[in-house]
Amino acid sequence: MTAAVAQGATRLNDGPDLRHQLVLDPAHPLHLACVPDLPTLAVVSIASLRARGESVRAELSHRHLTPRERERAGAFTREGRRIEWLAGRLAVKHAVTTHLNREYGQAAETSAIEVRAVESGPRAGKPFVNAPVEISLSHSGDFAIAACGSGTLGIDLECGRDVSPLLTQVLDESRPTGDPGGRLSSIPATLHWACKEAVLKHFGFGLRIDSREVVLTEWLPNDHFSWRPGPTLRSRTASSAYPSHGIAHQISGYSLALVWR
Repeated sequence: MTAAVAQGATRLNDGPDLRHQLVLDPAHPLHLACVPDLPTLAVVSIASLRARGESVRAELSHRHLTPRERERAGAFTREGRRIEWLAGRLAVKHAVTTHLNREYGQAAETSAIEVRAVESGPRAGKPFVNAPVEISLSHSGDFAIAACGSGTLGIDLECGRDVSPLLTQVLDESRPTGDPGGRLSSIPATLHWACKEAVLKHFGFGLRIDSREVVLTEWLPNDHFSWRPGPTLRSRTASSAYPSHGIAHQISGYSLALVWR
């Protein structure tokens, strides 16, 4: 890892929950979160990459990307998309190498981890790597965030923003009819949306499945959430493949949802 990334890298290993461990700071080039009983997370600052200039980004690409990935990066004509894509690849690679070391004591170079995507079918676009782990990736605002674990997982990050009337309607339509504790009714719209996306990413469908197929049923004071599938999602998935855990946090003005098995 070059000094351009390593200088601002932090890694936290202990703590009560993800909300107190995950750093979302645009000035931090890289942050690793290794919270007990949770997947390994890596955050790369898109803002930092943007500020560091093309020569530094080229050095990072040469050091961390495979030849095929560098070729893919060169195909982007828009600089902003190229930077976002690079941030995502760096986040995945650092999440994977950290997880391999954390769980198995296995040392791996980021340049040896290749990030690819399913090319066709209902899970087209779902990222995967050439290692015996599962990954998920999200970009929003100033950050790319990746999760890595031994079982299937999904992550979604949403920056704070005004929610359109159409999205508000979609979210309202997928709320459960009963909310005895009342807390779920107060979940922020962007966090509600992040929970839906995280679940759909877990299955690899993304928004090919109507988001209303994911119905939140509970959001506890410890920020764990539960959900139930709609009929279409239920017909396309096995209950044994459903995520076992879900958390939904508000962190530094962002909404973050993570589900895993």
